[in-house]
Amino acid sequence: MASLHRTGLVVACAALAFAGGCAHHKKTAGAAPIAPARMTTIGVNAYLWRATLDTLSFAPLAQTDSNGGVVVTDWYTNPNNPGERMKLTVTILDQELRADALRVAASRQVAQSGQWVDAPVQAATVQKLEDIILTRARDLRRSGFTG
Repeated sequence: MASLHRTGLVVACAALAFAGGCAHHKKTAGAAPIAPARMTTIGVNAYLWRATLDTLSFAPLAQTDSNGGVVVTDWYTNPNNPGERMKLTVTILDQELRADALRVAASRQVAQSGQWVDAPVQAATVQKLEDIILTRARDLRRSGFTG
């Protein structure tokens, strides 16, 4: 998808980092312990929240609710593909940093005869966004991000 080219490098790294992350506490010889998976200063997991905002920073935000765990972008048009636009909704469902605590929904429209017309979104696009957000959240946890 053209609107995600900006995060292309993150996508390439996501597969490696995604496989290595987990929600368990770890401590290895000579390494600092990984921060807890649960962060409760807001209504949802702070790592997932921050990772969502970081990942969606390319698009204008229409709505954010840190207690309810919802981020909705406004329509975003990639300058390299002005005939297509996307709108994203990310919902964080839990205070734990888990893959099933995150839901991404995408809407896509294409320009046809001067009108925006709904178009299908590839399932892989939503999955890539989820993977990018989860990878970023795990990286934040490892780095000791405290919100």
